[in-house]
Amino acid sequence: MYDAKYKRIMLKLSGEALSGDRGYGIDFDVTNRIALEIKELIEMGIQVGAVVGGGNIWRGRSGEGMDRTTADYMGMMATCINALALQDSLENVGVMTRVQTAIEMKEIAEPFIRRRAMRHLEKNRVVIFAAGTGNPYFSTDTTAALRAAEIEADVILLAKKVDGVYDKDPHKYADAVRFDNLNYIEVLEKGLQVMDSTATSLCMDNNIPIIVFGLDAPGNIKKAVLGEKIGTLVSNNNK
Repeated sequence: MYDAKYKRIMLKLSGEALSGDRGYGIDFDVTNRIALEIKELIEMGIQVGAVVGGGNIWRGRSGEGMDRTTADYMGMMATCINALALQDSLENVGVMTRVQTAIEMKEIAEPFIRRRAMRHLEKNRVVIFAAGTGNPYFSTDTTAALRAAEIEADVILLAKKVDGVYDKDPHKYADAVRFDNLNYIEVLEKGLQVMDSTATSLCMDNNIPIIVFGLDAPGNIKKAVLGEKIGTLVSNNNK
């Protein structure tokens, strides 16, 4: 029997993480592995919400020369593709799942309704939140922070291709130093690439801790839920 530190989590998956080593599109070996890890959490009694990015398909800022609003809406559609892919992988391993979107598309998903999302979580269904906030100029980081606050999540698990937060890009600089603990103010003042400033401020205002960790190592999601020392913890207390 596991003694989980967090009972209701918001798992934020970047689109790039879903692409695996390909760098583009969806690597179903990755989504299937994530599905199995989430299934283990559900079997532990953990309630799981998830937000997926769309950067493996399209980012709003990728549309150079395009109207920004149009480009951002295209990015929202990309998150829906990823959400359906993750839903399929979860259901293939027997996990009940619902996709809720901020932009109504009733043929493929439910509209986001907070009370309905909460009820799904209570019934051990994974709820995947897609289409961002439904508004341009807001990232999926902000979506994760907003939905985490709305469903009263205990923590945001920020799964990335790097194993924590560094003072500079570890892929470019061999002397990059990883932080074990940070507070929100430090993240904002140092301009660290954890989440965008809107999302970070939202987490700070609502006292939602963020754990940034690498998705590449199997079992890391479970370790984070159990409270094991992994990646970087961002909270109101950096001790």
